[in-house]
Amino acid sequence: MGFEEAMERFDPVLGLEVHVELSTATKMFCGCPTEFGAEPNTQVCPTCLGLPGALPVLNAAAVESAIRIGLALNCDIASWCRFARKNYFYPDMPKNYQVSQYDEPIATGGWLDVEVPAPEGSDAAPEVVRVEIERAHMEEDTGKSLHVGGGTGRIHGAEYSLLDYNRAGVPLIEIVTKPVEGTGSRAPEVARAYVATLRDLLRALGVSDVRMEQGSLRCDVNLSLRESPQAPLGTRTETKNVNSLRSVERAVRYEIGRQAAVLAAGGRVHQETRHWHEDTGLTTPGRSKETAEDYRYFPEPDLVPVAPDPAWVEELRGTLPEPPAQHRRRLQAQWGFSDLEMRDVLNAGAVPLIEATVAAGASPAAARKWWSGPVARRAKEDGVDLADLGITPAQVAELQRLVDTGRINDKLARQVLDGVLAGEGDPEQVVAARGLEVVSDDGALGAAVDRAISANPDVADKIRAGKVAAAGALIGAVMKEMRGQADAGRVRELVLERLGQSG
Repeated sequence: MGFEEAMERFDPVLGLEVHVELSTATKMFCGCPTEFGAEPNTQVCPTCLGLPGALPVLNAAAVESAIRIGLALNCDIASWCRFARKNYFYPDMPKNYQVSQYDEPIATGGWLDVEVPAPEGSDAAPEVVRVEIERAHMEEDTGKSLHVGGGTGRIHGAEYSLLDYNRAGVPLIEIVTKPVEGTGSRAPEVARAYVATLRDLLRALGVSDVRMEQGSLRCDVNLSLRESPQAPLGTRTETKNVNSLRSVERAVRYEIGRQAAVLAAGGRVHQETRHWHEDTGLTTPGRSKETAEDYRYFPEPDLVPVAPDPAWVEELRGTLPEPPAQHRRRLQAQWGFSDLEMRDVLNAGAVPLIEATVAAGASPAAARKWWSGPVARRAKEDGVDLADLGITPAQVAELQRLVDTGRINDKLARQVLDGVLAGEGDPEQVVAARGLEVVSDDGALGAAVDRAISANPDVADKIRAGKVAAAGALIGAVMKEMRGQADAGRVRELVLERLGQSG
C-alpha cells in the first residue's frame, strides 16, 4: 500500500533495538583482541569458542562503557545486576547460548531527545521528539556466518557456509527503546534521527567507533500498526540488522506499507523477524519471533553479579560529553552558520564530519562546501550515507588545503575527489599520480597565451582597445589547452601584459 494511504488508515508504533560493539581492546569474557578485519578464526581462545572447562572473566572496561552509556541516556544505573544465559541455537554461536542480561540489566528507564529535521522545503525549526529508553544491557556478540554461492549472501541457495568466530565474545551493549508512539507519518524520519543522534552520542562518549558498515552499530527495527492512536498495540515485526541510517528510514517506510496492505486485506501480521534487502528495499520473512520463555533464561553460574560503587558511577558521570543537541547549537554559533545552513548539514548527517574536518584544519565554510556539495551528491548517487562513502574528514581537509595553497583549483579538486573515492590514496597521492597540479610556470603559460592570441586576433584587438572583459575568452582557451591545470589568475595577467593592458 502507498505510504500516504497507509498513514490515512493506520497509526504506526516504533521500537528500536540498537546493538553497539564496544571499542575495548579485548573481548567481553576473555583476553582475545577485538580488531576488525583480522584473518578468520585467528582471534579466538577456549573461552570465546565455548570449549569445556573454559571460564569467563568480565571485562572491567566494558562495564565502565556500559555505565557511561546508561548515564548519557539518562538511565538509572543498577546498584546490583547479573548476567544470564539466553539459550538458542545459531551455528555462529559457539556455546549455543549467549551470555546476556535479562531481568536485571545494568541501566533502565532513560530517554534521549532527538531533533527531527523539518521536511525539505520547510523553514520550520527541527521537531524535538523524546524517545524513552526501556533498558541498556551488556552481552556478548556472536560469530559470523558467510554463505558462499547462490548470489544473495544468504543461506538459501548457498553452496556451503563458512564460520568466523573472531567476533564471538566481542562486548555489546543493546539499547532498547520503549514503544515510540505519536509520530504518525514522520515515523521513518524519527527512526533515522534517533539512530543518528544515538550514533553521535556514542561517538562522543568514545565507547565505540559506531561504523554501521562494519557492523559495530546495528539496528533492529520493530514496527506495528493500529487503527488509531487509542487502539491497542498491533502485532509487531522485527527487521534485523539494518546497517545504515538511510536503510533504517527505508525499512520503516516499507514495513508500514507492507503491514497496511496485509491488514487492509483482512489478513494478520505475524510476529516474526524479517530480513532487510538493501538492493531491493524490501523485507522478507526470517523466523517466528520467540518469546522470553522460549529462550529459557537462567542466571549465568560462572559470573559473579556486578555491583558498581555509587562513588565510581558519579565519577563516570563527570566524564560525559555535551548532549548532541546542545553540542550542535554550540557548533552552529562557532561556525557562524545560519539556521538554514545548519538544517541542511543536519539533514545530510554531516555535522560530525564537518566538525572533524574543521579539527583537521579546514575552515567551517570550506568543510560545509564539500560535505554538503560534491561529497553529498556522490553519496546520494551511490545510495550510501555520507560517513560510509569512503572519504575521511582528514582527506577533505587535505583536499581543501591543496586548493588554498594554489596547487590545484576547484575544477581539479573534483578530479582529486574522484580519485580518493576510487581508492587511489590520499589527495596528495592522487594529485601526484594523475599529474593534476596547477601549472604556474611562466614559460609554459606564456607559450599557451601566445598561441591563444594568435588563434583569436579579433578578441586580442578588443582587449588592445580597452575591452579588458574580453580577456575571458583567451583565458578560457588557455585553460582548455592545459586541461584546466593552468593558474587562471596568472594567465589573465600574462594576457593583459602581452596586449598592453594593466588590468
